Amino acid sequence: MKGMGALVFAMILALAAAELPATSAPETTPASPPTVVSVVDREISYVEKEVVEAAEAMPEEKFNFSPESLNIPGSTYKGVRTFAVQVKHIGASNYFIWSPLTGEKLPEGLKDGNGPENLKTKAEILRFLKESFALGHRAAATLTSENMLQTAEKSKSTRLRLATFGVSHAFDHYGQMVEYLRMNGIIPPASRTKSD
Repeated sequence: MKGMGALVFAMILALAAAELPATSAPETTPASPPTVVSVVDREISYVEKEVVEAAEAMPEEKFNFSPESLNIPGSTYKGVRTFAVQVKHIGASNYFIWSPLTGEKLPEGLKDGNGPENLKTKAEILRFLKESFALGHRAAATLTSENMLQTAEKSKSTRLRLATFGVSHAFDHYGQMVEYLRMNGIIPPASRTKSD
């Protein structure tokens, strides 16, 4: 486990170094040095932007799309999540992953990784998703160089692992959202050019 802590610390140092200016040219306003909080929070902001924009891009009438409905011969899409449930899953997972860092209670109706069953409309699901990323920013704000390698309450993972796992998990499902958008002839916002 000591080797893992050193690896995580090295990753944080590398991310922090990436935040530093490439040249030593004088600046009129001094930049704040990167911190664990600023680095992790930036990563949360990045995945949040990609996921929220992709969710907003899917029209409401296609929000319950699943590739299972395409009946592609030889495919194995039976029982896969709909686009709406993919979005709710990201939000639900964000709550399960980041709430141990803040100590906040889970939202009412959140029982499993597919999100609250009572959320049906695109607007309700988007609100749930955005609120889950707000929790992520609050979770990142709890990290310090002193506590980032401590085990989070009610978890077997370190605080830093939970903070960064929320990002990697969301990116995994973002990739699936992108495929669902493209199956519906929609170019994901992150892939659009100015002419799109």
